[in-house]
Amino acid sequence: MKRVLLIEDDKRIIAFVKRGLEAEGYGVDVVSDGEEGIQAGSDDGYGVILLDLMLPTTDGREVCRRLRGRGIDTPILMLTARDAVEDRVEGLRLGADDYLTKPFAFEELLARIEALMRRSPHYRPTLTRFEIGPLTLDREIRQVTCDGEVIKLTPREFALLEFLMSSSGRVVSRTRILEAVWGYQTDPLTNVVEVYIRQLRKKIDQGRETRLIHTVRGFGYKIEVAGS
Repeated sequence: MKRVLLIEDDKRIIAFVKRGLEAEGYGVDVVSDGEEGIQAGSDDGYGVILLDLMLPTTDGREVCRRLRGRGIDTPILMLTARDAVEDRVEGLRLGADDYLTKPFAFEELLARIEALMRRSPHYRPTLTRFEIGPLTLDREIRQVTCDGEVIKLTPREFALLEFLMSSSGRVVSRTRILEAVWGYQTDPLTNVVEVYIRQLRKKIDQGRETRLIHTVRGFGYKIEVAGS
């Protein structure tokens, strides 16, 4: 199970984040002050640390600084109501990997967490091979086949298909795709997701009886065998 440490003292945010992440299959541990956060965060078994900036006893900046001083390299996502550029810069300079301003949508939080985990040096995918109908993706040899035919993909197309297949049967929003495949710096107004979805459809679905990549209007995309 993927584990997340939430260092936060706002009970409403704790309930909101914990409920949402557990529904997505994450294990969530919660501590509510800075000193406890330093102790808990020193456990290297977490995939991501969600760190509130304003905490009792020790604030988030100091927690981040001390964790990095101990050699803890777990990705840290700072959560704060302060959105000034200097606040974000300071947090990143202290060792945070990303910064999310409150209030935030759960979809964006989830996308940031997934992106951080994928970029982590400790990230190890639990599966190396995905099969959906006639489509197969092998992570180890970086190969995709459909009906036994090798499909040539660019690195970014491969990453997008891998993300869709790892979420097989579930709808993934455009925001989650952007964060997971292109990273949080990407302009949210870009149409790059739509462009790459079209490219994948041409290479995978075009000319085949079985269509695998589906648009769910108003929500996002999913990959599955129709009717499955």
